[in-house]
Amino acid sequence: QVQLVESGGGLVQAGESLTLSCAASGRIFSNYVMGWFRQAPGKEREFVAAITWSGGRTYYVDSVNGRFTISRDNSKNTVYLQMNSLKPEDTAVYYCAAGDLYYSVTYRDKGAYEYWGQGTQVTVSS
Repeated sequence: QVQLVESGGGLVQAGESLTLSCAASGRIFSNYVMGWFRQAPGKEREFVAAITWSGGRTYYVDSVNGRFTISRDNSKNTVYLQMNSLKPEDTAVYYCAAGDLYYSVTYRDKGAYEYWGQGTQVTVSS
């Protein structure tokens, strides 16, 4: 089992920045691919970013590429999502997820992840 707890959400204005954190406990954190997903009201949960177990490779949805950065610190069992130049359309509940994944094609698939946090709200006003 892996327990995930997100933090760092809040209300910001368009153009501002936020950093989300996801603290993991339980099984060996460094074994897992970590992902960030988000869900806006009335919409499906969508992939935002993922990072491999070593942190060597990162993946992003096109809409956040160049604005968001995912990173991890395996010594602290924590994954981060640095969000810059926020837009109103980034408003959503953000979830972190952990998965024992091998093929990169699965990193964007929410169904492939085994463990999820409770989510943290990010609201961007215009």
